[in-house]
Amino acid sequence: MTDSANSVRAARTPLNPPVRLLMGPGPSNPDPRVLAAMGANPVGHLDPYFVQLMDETMDALRQVYRTRNHHTLPISGTGSAGLEAIMLNLLEPGDSAVVCVNGYFGQRLAELARRSGADVRTIEAAPGEVVDPDALDRMLKERPAKVVAFVHAETTTGAMQPVQDVVAVARRCDALVVMDCVTSLGGVQIEVDEWGIDAAGSCTQKCIGAPPGMGPITVGPRAMAAVRGRKSKPGTWYLDLALLFQYWGETGATRKRAFHHTAPVANIYGVHEALRLILDEGLEVRWARHEAAHLALVLGLDGLGLSLFTPAANRCPTINVVRVPDGVDEARVRSRLLDMGVEMGGGLGALAGKVWRVGVMGTNARVPTVEHFVGALDEALRAEARVHSGTTSSARDTTSR
Repeated sequence: MTDSANSVRAARTPLNPPVRLLMGPGPSNPDPRVLAAMGANPVGHLDPYFVQLMDETMDALRQVYRTRNHHTLPISGTGSAGLEAIMLNLLEPGDSAVVCVNGYFGQRLAELARRSGADVRTIEAAPGEVVDPDALDRMLKERPAKVVAFVHAETTTGAMQPVQDVVAVARRCDALVVMDCVTSLGGVQIEVDEWGIDAAGSCTQKCIGAPPGMGPITVGPRAMAAVRGRKSKPGTWYLDLALLFQYWGETGATRKRAFHHTAPVANIYGVHEALRLILDEGLEVRWARHEAAHLALVLGLDGLGLSLFTPAANRCPTINVVRVPDGVDEARVRSRLLDMGVEMGGGLGALAGKVWRVGVMGTNARVPTVEHFVGALDEALRAEARVHSGTTSSARDTTSR
């Protein structure tokens, strides 16, 4: 049989993905009710039922973001698309932007700003650390900026940036504040209005608890004034907020919508259900559940002789970055875990090969789930130790070499 015939046959193989416990940096496992909602009957993207569902999804998302911003919607695209929409709509060529960088995703925010044509300056912190607001203040006093952007929970280092000091510094020079909350929305406290965030972007596949595919954003009045006051159209058609809100609705008073793109109906079904589950649980209860699961993980890792890379004062409960012990092949341990049906993430950027990343997010942020993960990790470390020494009988021995 020819290679081309083999590929045709492979393409016709029935879908049968393995069952995994997804404890990496994302995606996390969706609640089964979300997956069931995504299999509901599709309707047209301008069907009256779907338009009503769009309104309900926007309202629920406002509640999760803790905002009254009308301009709050799930972008048709992953979290990266939502953040790109924010940066390319707020910034024009020649605008000044300052981006706080303490890991890979801060660098990505800076790159998004550069692609708008803006003059971009970065203020950097070492991996695991957070940006010093006094240093930001000094930079902005030297030269103000139109936009100050930062990552709330840096997925590569596990560090959570304190928000209110950054906002206070940015507001002193009247800068718009943009927050990447991809790894925090729905898992830790976020107060968009109370904290003074002008625009924020997240994703659906982490603490929100839906599959990847949508980028929930919120854009406040000051940011929308900047969008409307642009000298020229943004360098993107698909992510042009002015066009998107002709489809999603400029106000809640009318359900008449203009076609912009064919929305991913099944994905929005899923997001609608995920947000409903969050609000039924209660945000404060959900935040507390994530914190309890994080503390259980820290305790379990300590029992294995493992430690977190991120200093305790900076840790985000939803993304836990674990030091790889000396002499341990981190990729082989992850492979052993995967053979047991458990996924754990490796390091990214400067931390590649040096850390593991463990997500405690969404429906997986539960103490019994964390305990199952720790037990599987212990077994994987024991197996790896036996291969290398033939005598080591515990994961604790592995970590002390």
